[in-house]
Amino acid sequence: MTEQKIKMLKERYPAGTRVELDRMGDDPNPIPSGSKGTVSFVDDIGTVMVNFDNGRCLGICPEVDSFHKITEQEETFEPTMSM
Repeated sequence: MTEQKIKMLKERYPAGTRVELDRMGDDPNPIPSGSKGTVSFVDDIGTVMVNFDNGRCLGICPEVDSFHKITEQEETFEPTMSM
């Protein structure tokens, strides 16, 4: 990963950013898709370290795993059922 891409990741995902995992690549004990967590930091090789709401802490590799930033609005959205 280039230094420029690592810098971009650090700017886009500062500590405290909420993310949702879309898919985890080749991991023997993956975090389930749809899991949400809070970024603790991005390390110097571009791994996004996340404290997941399920209690696990794991690094997301942007070149292998798929995830996205979630907004406060997405965080609090609860679908309503119409009757």
